Amino acid sequence: MKSAHRRPPAQEQMLGLITGFWVSQLVFVAAKLGVADVIAKHGPSTPEAIARRVKAKAPHLGRVLRALASVGVFAEGPGGRFRLTPLAQTLRSDRPGSLRSFALMAIDDYNWQPWGQLVEGVVSGESPFERSFGMQFFPWLQQHPDKERVFAASMASISATENEAIARAYPFGDLTRLVDVGGAHGHLLGAILARHKKLRGVLYDQPQVVLGAGKSGFLAKPDVKKRSEVIGGDFFAAVPAGADGYVMKYIIHDWDDEKCVRILGNCRAAMDPQGRVLVVDHVIPPGNGANWGKLLDINMMVLPGGRERTREQFRALLARAGLRLKRIVPTDCPLSIVEGVPA
Repeated sequence: MKSAHRRPPAQEQMLGLITGFWVSQLVFVAAKLGVADVIAKHGPSTPEAIARRVKAKAPHLGRVLRALASVGVFAEGPGGRFRLTPLAQTLRSDRPGSLRSFALMAIDDYNWQPWGQLVEGVVSGESPFERSFGMQFFPWLQQHPDKERVFAASMASISATENEAIARAYPFGDLTRLVDVGGAHGHLLGAILARHKKLRGVLYDQPQVVLGAGKSGFLAKPDVKKRSEVIGGDFFAAVPAGADGYVMKYIIHDWDDEKCVRILGNCRAAMDPQGRVLVVDHVIPPGNGANWGKLLDINMMVLPGGRERTREQFRALLARAGLRLKRIVPTDCPLSIVEGVPA
């Protein structure tokens, strides 16, 4: 029975915003313990049965499940058994479109601790991550290979719903050779090469990152594998030369303007005369509308020190690297393709 006494709507909404991190931590617990996988394998289960399989305490886990069910993640049925909901399905590790790896990364301690330094970062302009850990984000990841592997998997996880849309949206088939700069394990490049059968591709990222490309399977299909090449290196120093396309997804948003100009300038120096740079990122729209990119922008400020950008900010950034903004191509996902050509 619903209570007759309800908070005013504005207070109710604000309380939801204030306590948002409670839900985030609950999702992390479920993802970390693999609760969705257990229920998918064994069917609707009691907290006691789930707790035995994930090695947790049943009373505590039961309270977590009850709280998650209240926001639509899992649902409690007859006999106190919890079942999967459509939201809970996204936490399964064995399904396309799974966000479990992203949850394990985004809600891990090295992410939420710097968010606790956001006030200091806004007031002082200092990096919240560096205040928390004493060094920059990506060098820290390199020193923690277990975290870096989860980070790479999380990028592939969230990209699974985006890569096909990107591959469809742009005429990659007009290119001869495409370099995926900072392409991790090749999830985007694999989708593009699978769709555009004459295109050749180069996966380019840090040596320790591209080592995982073989195991990931994104470039494993015979037709894709024979048209792809994997190269390790540092995009701040140089990128593979001679291509007519350089694509960067979730790369430019990681860095401040000076570092972005260096990356884009290296692409400009390496490309064919008729080449192009394709930046795949959020393009922040004007106005007050809800936009995930506006929230992601703060995460970039908190962690690596980068930002999401508007159309005009992209135009200015490309100009500093000797490039001209030709167009912005929308996709069927929240990302856009910012196309730059030699100025």
